[in-house]
Parts: sequence; structure tokens; C-alpha cells
Amino acid sequence: MAKRKIIRIIQERCDGCGLCARGCPEGALQIIDGKARLISENLCDGLGACIGDCPRGAIITEEREAEPYDEIKTLKNIIKQGPNTVKAHLKHLKDHGQEKYYKQAVKYLKEKKMDLPEDKKKSEQGCGCPGAAAFSFKSEERASAGYSPSCLSQWPVQGHLISPQAPYFKKADLLIAADCCAFSYGNFHQDFIRGKAVFIGCPKLDRELDIYMDKISAIINEAEVKSIEVVTMEVPCCSGLLFLVKEALSRSKRRPPLKHTVIGIRGEIKSSCAIKI
Repeated sequence: MAKRKIIRIIQERCDGCGLCARGCPEGALQIIDGKARLISENLCDGLGACIGDCPRGAIITEEREAEPYDEIKTLKNIIKQGPNTVKAHLKHLKDHGQEKYYKQAVKYLKEKKMDLPEDKKKSEQGCGCPGAAAFSFKSEERASAGYSPSCLSQWPVQGHLISPQAPYFKKADLLIAADCCAFSYGNFHQDFIRGKAVFIGCPKLDRELDIYMDKISAIINEAEVKSIEVVTMEVPCCSGLLFLVKEALSRSKRRPPLKHTVIGIRGEIKSSCAIKI
């Protein structure tokens, strides 16, 4: 065995809800005796996609001695779940730069004379995605008579689209918000977005949350943000966003002040306080 990244389940946090197991097409996780268990090290790729499915923050990645990951054994489990799951798995490997495992998977599928999911990325290369182009602007320029002006001063804002090197993050006050917050809290722009760089995401539905953690760490260290406010909803699945930020801070060289605000599903502020790391 050699050292590699692999998930670890914090048993005292796990309530056995099973979301992680359902979100692990590789089949590495099962619910046994009311707790999530890693049943096979060689099925776990260590990329941590299951982290975002855990509402209790009970799953982390760590580097330790473990059985090597087996792409073919994993793929055999995934094939049983249908072509959409195979497609998602191949995208997962590509997005994380796992070319070795991606080539193994493609070779195996071809040997078994199975159709390969269409790779749309080839047709998109060279043109880029306009939605990911970074730029800043003055929010007051977009105010219209009879409407409340937007306080947003950047684009993009979604976690998978933003670049930690974007100039609007440099020495900024950073707002990291769950997607639903702006829809629930009526004065969200004025009370939370005004004067801040924005990073949004959903800890339950978004995939590859380890990418979020890496980006947040880079923003903290490289952009030298002055402060961070995390805004989440009161629902349990939202707590994963604060967990991601705390993990990113624990891995970072800098420790900007952290504040956490919780919004109720009826739009009221439930709590707001400073968090120590």
C-alpha cells in the first residue's frame, strides 16, 4: 500500500441518512448499522464528490496509506447504473485531470463494445464559455427608475465558474452564500452583497466540492481577502457550505475573520455570529 488521498468518515457526526451512499456511484460507501462506512478502499477515488451530499459535514478527505484505486473494478459497478452514470463518471475523471483512469475506462468500454457518451467538450474547445468570462462593473450603473439597484459588481459568481485569480477578489471582503439565500431574504443585495466579492454554491446539489475548497483556499491565500461571511439557509443540508469554508481556512496560511449568518426559510435572519477557527 502507498499513501494517497481517500475519504474518511467522522462517525460521531454521521446520522446514517444515506445521502453519501446514494451519491457514490463508485459503490465505495454503504450504510451499515446506521452509519456510513467505507467498504472498499480500491473503489474510492479520493476526490471527495460525496462530501457535498453529507448534510452533517461527516466526510473529509485525507492522505494516508490505502489500497490503490481500481478504475476497472469501479467502472464495472458504475455500468450497472446506466449510461448517464457512466457519462457522469467519465466527466468526473476529466474534470479532475485523471487522464490515466479516464483512458483505462475508455479502453475498457471499447473492448466491451459499449457506446461511449458523446464528448461535447471537443466541439466547445477554442470558443470558451461566455458565462465564465470574468469582469467587474459598477453596480450603480445598472439602476433603473422604479427598481432597486443591483449591488453585484462582478461576474461570474458561481463557484465552478469563478477564478481565484480574478481581480475583484484581491483584498476584498468575501461573501460565500448558498444559492437559495438570495431568493429567501428580500434585502439580500443591500444587506449582504453590497461592497463584497461574491462566491455562491449549493453544498447538496453541486458536485466536485473539493474544487470549491481548493478555490476558497486560493482566494484566501493569493487574493488576501480581508474577511469572509458565509450565509446559509436554516435547512441541514446547507451546513456543508460552512464546513467547506472552515476546512479551507484550516488548510490556509491566512486566517481572515469569519462570520456565519443563517437565514430562515421564511426570509428572516435566524442567527449571525463570528466563528473562531
